[in-house]
Amino acid sequence: MSLYLAALLVYSLLVMAVGIATSRRVKTSADFLVAGRRLGPGLVFASFLAANIGAGSTVGAAGLGFRFGLSAWWWVGSAGIGTLLLSQFLAARLWRIARLHDLSTLQDYLELRYGKSVKAIIAALFWCGSLAILAGQLIAMSWILETVAGLPKTTSCVIGGIVAIVYTSAGGLVSSTFVNVLELVVTMTGLLLAVPFALHAVGGWSQLQMTVGAAHPQTEMFSLGGAGFKQIFAWIAILVPSFMVSPGLLQKVYGARSAKSARLGIGLNSVCQLLFAFVPPILGLCALAALPHLTNPELALPAVLKLLLPKWLSVLALASIFSAELSSTGAILFMLSTSLSVDLYKTFLKPDVSPRGLLTASRIASVGAGVAGVLAAIVLPSIIAAISIFYGMIAVALFVPVLAGLYTKRVMKPAVIAGIVCGVAVAVAVMILTGNSGVGVLSPPAIGVLTAAVVVGGFSLFARHPAVIKEPPHASS
Repeated sequence: MSLYLAALLVYSLLVMAVGIATSRRVKTSADFLVAGRRLGPGLVFASFLAANIGAGSTVGAAGLGFRFGLSAWWWVGSAGIGTLLLSQFLAARLWRIARLHDLSTLQDYLELRYGKSVKAIIAALFWCGSLAILAGQLIAMSWILETVAGLPKTTSCVIGGIVAIVYTSAGGLVSSTFVNVLELVVTMTGLLLAVPFALHAVGGWSQLQMTVGAAHPQTEMFSLGGAGFKQIFAWIAILVPSFMVSPGLLQKVYGARSAKSARLGIGLNSVCQLLFAFVPPILGLCALAALPHLTNPELALPAVLKLLLPKWLSVLALASIFSAELSSTGAILFMLSTSLSVDLYKTFLKPDVSPRGLLTASRIASVGAGVAGVLAAIVLPSIIAAISIFYGMIAVALFVPVLAGLYTKRVMKPAVIAGIVCGVAVAVAVMILTGNSGVGVLSPPAIGVLTAAVVVGGFSLFARHPAVIKEPPHASS
């Protein structure tokens, strides 16, 4: 057994042990679903950042850096902009409503605001999309295990799925949060140390510019606009709204102990995301300089970490990205399990389920969702393809209903249903008809969001009975 594989296996066992140990704190479904609403700003920050630094923002973003250069910053940077807007304009309002009405998921809020039919539509769309992003995280772990140990994709996906299932099903948001702290320390230490060592291995920043520039003289690999306005705007249109209304992230908002804790923790997370966004593109450029004939760009990051770093740092850095994928995998698996147990099982099948029964259902749902995610990972081809499915669906289906529900009383259920259906249908149609290239500078998800906004706005002009949700105007704890 190689040193790399041994280190990853030991780390996986440690993560599962932490998850099982912290499960003793979980006594009720509220502990499992929203950590008893006890998370301070530090734990909110850690859980957000660990969940956001996952497959797309490490392995996937480095692959984009290999292809587009420094402009791949916009992939993670757009997510950081989205969470910054979430912290300033949505988090406090949603936390107050969730506390007042004892909400556990974003879909609970949609039911409160618009009714069960909207909740059912969103839960179904969200579940399908979440399977895709869960698959993307598992694919990232498979690339790491393939690079360090030569394990086939199927075996690697199964290993990653088992680890995530164990620690997520054990303790829910409590376990995920404590594991996130461990994963965040490992991830940031490994990847931040990797940058100077990788740059040194390719001769420094000036030599990197000369090497890449000579091989790609017709491109702007060291410009933030190098990917072109259309590509950058497509990333912004998908990721900014998605990270404002992602159900998994908003459930972490519900777990905060106060509105101030939520706002502060998420705000700090967004600053770190905006700074971290430079790391994967730089490592992708190092891969392009040292390994120009790499056939799969998504292998750029694990290849750089294995081949360009000293062995001690190589082991730590590979463990760090494996850690990042695990943290995001756990966060997504948690989203899926709560959607099944709360949004479907409790809402439509057994409304009178006891807190203990809901806890059991949540754990069973974690296992089932994890198995489904492993099967999807085996089928889907790449990380970015899988993740784009999820973010596109979240942006189109949720962005307009959530913002409209919080900021206006005129938007009612018929308008929201029409907006969701039309937005998703138009986005899918444009995707098929244009080969996913969109129209002009507008990507299919951007067109879907605009369609939903126009439809909801048009319907709402005829609303006669504004919706009212009680919200404590100045509650902060």
